[in-house]
Parts: sequence; structure tokens; C-alpha cells
Amino acid sequence: MTERSYEDMTVNELKELLRDNGLPMSGKKAELIKRANTFISNPIEKPLKVAPTKAESRAVSIVLEDEATVDPQAFLDEEEHVPWWRSTELMSVPALTAIGVALLMVTAVFVFQPAWLGFAPDYEYELIDYDASQTRQFAENLVSFGHPEWDGRMSGTVEEENASNYIISEFEAMGMSTTLHSYQVPMHRVNSEPSLRICVQGFGGNSPCEGAFAFNSEVIAFQHREDYVIQGFSGQSEYTFQQDVQVTDLGNGSDDALWASAGGTVGYVRSGGTVGGNTELMSKAAENSLAGLIRVNKNYNCGKIEATDCVPIFKGTGLDDVTAANGGSIPTDLPFIAMSKDAGELLEAAIFNATGPTGVLEMNIDVTNNQERTIYVPCGEIRGRTSELVIAGGHHDTVYHAEGAIDDTSGTASVMEMARQISAVVNESGTPERTLRFCTWGGEEEGLYGSRAYVEAFQNSLSDDLRLYINLDMNHVDADFSNRGNSLTLFGNNRDDMGHIERITQLYVNERSEVADRYDIRLSVLTGDQGAEDGMPYNSDHGPFVYDLGEGERGRAVVCYGSGSWEYHTYLDTMDRFNEESLGVSVTVYGTYMRFLAYSDY
Repeated sequence: MTERSYEDMTVNELKELLRDNGLPMSGKKAELIKRANTFISNPIEKPLKVAPTKAESRAVSIVLEDEATVDPQAFLDEEEHVPWWRSTELMSVPALTAIGVALLMVTAVFVFQPAWLGFAPDYEYELIDYDASQTRQFAENLVSFGHPEWDGRMSGTVEEENASNYIISEFEAMGMSTTLHSYQVPMHRVNSEPSLRICVQGFGGNSPCEGAFAFNSEVIAFQHREDYVIQGFSGQSEYTFQQDVQVTDLGNGSDDALWASAGGTVGYVRSGGTVGGNTELMSKAAENSLAGLIRVNKNYNCGKIEATDCVPIFKGTGLDDVTAANGGSIPTDLPFIAMSKDAGELLEAAIFNATGPTGVLEMNIDVTNNQERTIYVPCGEIRGRTSELVIAGGHHDTVYHAEGAIDDTSGTASVMEMARQISAVVNESGTPERTLRFCTWGGEEEGLYGSRAYVEAFQNSLSDDLRLYINLDMNHVDADFSNRGNSLTLFGNNRDDMGHIERITQLYVNERSEVADRYDIRLSVLTGDQGAEDGMPYNSDHGPFVYDLGEGERGRAVVCYGSGSWEYHTYLDTMDRFNEESLGVSVTVYGTYMRFLAYSDY
């Protein structure tokens, strides 16, 4: 094979080469190249590998076979019956050299016990501490920064900014150096309380809906947050009773003919059809010039959260696709809301199934969706001896209409507690080899804007230096887990990393069984390509760190998802559901791995 220079190799190839030669793997690419040039004299004439080649495996197996199974008498010289080790005068120098090498190989196999031969390395892990009450305090403090009426910390708002400043202050108190990054990104903004009402006019439809002459008219007012919520990148509207904007029943949204007939009206879609999520629905609405869009929840978590109702859920919308469907600009006058099942049935009875006058819709949505907003990424850092980097993160923003106690106040509080515990470890153990960083992300709920912007801004250094990204997003088991399930899934995209996680998890189960025994801790390895069934999902802030490093680089990440949080993205995602004990599983396991990586070259 043509000789390769170290400069032509990728960072991952260099690290594998250094690992195969027992050398440290930390540092930037230039440092790795210098280390290879200094300590590895042979030119690179074959592809890099973790396992030996077939020839090397055969050579080793022969040595093992000879040592373990061959009778020493077989080595007697056939003519003089002299043991081979006494027949030096009959042996050439090359033969003696070969024998010496063979003995050294046997010694190496049994003394060093290489992992590629099936020997398990004897790693030493020490579990970090975890304080459940402190984690809960972090969460309660974050929730206190929510909107005065709607509770949320929506990205691009003063509530998100205040939460980011609080996180920075806590990182500083832990002794870390801090940076508050900010990015201008597309972001919708809910400016004021929306209004959604239906009027059934009295006197055969001749009475006005409001005022002194509104005789026998009935007005049904829907409650914001409980009955309906605004969706991602909804446009604004000022539809009054007097305008009498029509509502078109689009069924489950799968009939293109119904969409084509709905221009100028508000489309009403029942969930559960073949049409996908919000992005496809809003794109169809834009393509067909609808005046608005209502999606009613008919099938998700029905009866689990609130009596027999199906609570309305916030969902994001893919801005690029909707913009393309609208001819190159985001539609600013296309309001989009989700309704609960019960509220939808009231609308259906008054408008589609009316036995008397047909109801009239009022829909006032005050949203700005065509401007950029400032979102924040607060980071605390413990500088190591090298620039090689381990990052732990979770998103501090929430949907606009909820505390987001589980999604993802739980993950942000976990990152803060992990940072606190690791800071204490560093104070006792001294400067780590690798640099450790703790970041929380704004803009996750609307499209991973914070983590994507951060990865784009630091792509070059991250592609060279990032050893591992740890993501904590709803790493939580619900307080009422006896009725909802108690599983926690720890997964990653690298088998070596997950091998460490498996061993640390077993240590956790052994040493902290009083907590571990209460939860079903599952492990999974996802090594496939983006979008593949066995690939890492691109559904939270680990996505950019895995897939967006550039030049074909695949970042390494581990993630934890919990279970049972049915209130996710609803107004009922409150601290009443919070279970700080469950967060200790992922904080301890992943924090222990971070500690291990901090003080090792692995």
C-alpha cells in the first residue's frame, strides 16, 4: 500500500494509531501528529485498526497453541536427541531471534492481556456523589423564572435570559470559568394572551353575538393552555365574529381534494391520519392558502392526564419546509393551534353538526414569527491539561405554556448537579487531563437552535477535540412510576463507550442498590447512520454533536431518556410530577464516566 503521512489521517485514525501503540490520545490534531512522528518510527503502510490483522491473529494463535498444547518432547533434536534449548550450536542467529520473539509474545499475551484477544481490562471506576435535594432545588429555582401567566421559559424571551444568567451564576459559584454565548436565530414569539371563541347566534342566527342586542346568543370561550395551545411558528390573526370566517372539516388531513377546497377558510384536522406532523400540515395549509389551521388531539394520551380528555400538546414546526411551501417566506397570517378532544367536540357540535344556526368562530392569535430572537447557551468549564473535551448538556428552554419541570428542567438540573459533583472531584484530585465543559441550550423546542448554532460556531475545534458529548433530556422517571413504568434507557453510538457505561452501571447497581433496584435500567448501542433504525435519533441536542461536525466526522455521544412523563409539552408538566431520585441514575453513571475520562487517556 502507498505510504500515508500522518497529516493525511483523520483525528480518529490518529487516535486509534496512538492507542495501538500505547500512547496518549489527547490533544489537537497537531499534537497527535507530533506525538506520532516522535514515538512511532515505522511508516504507515497499512490501514489503521483496533483488532489485529488475520496474519497477526494467526501468529498469536500459533504461539498460544504451542505454549499450551505441544509436548516438550516434540522439540527434541531427532538425530542427537538433545533438547532444543541446548542445541545452540545447531541453530542460526535468526532462529534464536525468532524463538526469543515468540517467547516475548507469549509473555506479552499473559502479562498484558490485550483486550482484542478477549481479555477484559481491569478498569477502576469511582462513583461520583449525588444530592437529590440539591438537584430538586436547582429545578425549583429554574421553574421560578417562568412566565408570570403561562409558566414557560420560551426561547428568545426574558424568562429564558434570566434562567441562563442563573445557570451562569451557579457555574461560577462552583469555581468554573464561564461563558454566556448568545445567538440570533429565527424564533416565533407569543406577544399576548390569545382568544378562541365560538358564537351561536340567537333568533335563528339574526341576533348579534355581543352587545346590548345580543338576545339568546351563546358564546363558548375556550381556555388557553387547557383547551388549546399555539403551535410552533404559528402566524397571527384577528378573526372576529363579524367577519364570519368559515371553518372547513379536513377529516384526518389525508384528502388532498379537501385541502384544495379549503382556501380562505380555517382548516380543522383530526389527529391520527396519514399526514405527518405539524410541518406537513402547515405546509399544506400554506400551499392551499388557508386562513388558519386547527389540529385536534383525538388519540394521544387520552384519559391519562385529565379525566377522559386528550390534552392539547405543543409541537414545533420545520421552518424551512413551511417557508418553501409558502413561496420563500414564512406565512405570517396563518394561525396554527392545537385543541383538546373535548374542546374539539364542542367546536364540531356548534359548527359541523349544528341543528340550528351554524356557529361563528373568533380567533385572535398575537404571534410574531418572521423575526430573529436572541437565545442563550451558558457554559461552565474546568480547563484540563489538554484541549481534548468532554461536554455534558441539556436544554434549559421549555414550551411557552408550561413549567417544563420534566422537559427539560430535569435535564438542566441534572447537568448542574453533575457539574457541582465533578467540580468537587477536581478540587480534591487536581487538574484533569481532559477539559470538562457543562452547557445548557436555548432553542431546543423550536428546532435545536442553540446546540446547532454552538456546533456550527465551534465546528473546527469540536471535530478535533470532542471526546464525548453527554445529553440529559427528560432523563427522568415520573413520580407516579408505579402506574406508568420505571424504565431509564442509557444509549450511545460507540461500543467502547457503552462498554464503560455497562460496567459503571453494574457498579452502581451493586453499590447503590437502594435506588437502582427501583428502576429498570436499560442499555442500548446505536451505531447506524443518521435516519437508520439503528442510528442515533436527531431529536435532541446530541444530534448536532453526532452528525454536524463536518468532513464526515461522526461524534461520540451518550444519552439518557426516561419514562412515564405523560404531561410532556402540556400545561400540566409541573413540579408535582418531579422525581429527583430518578435523576441520580444517569447523573451518577454518566458523571462517573466523565470522571474516568477526565483523568485517563482512554
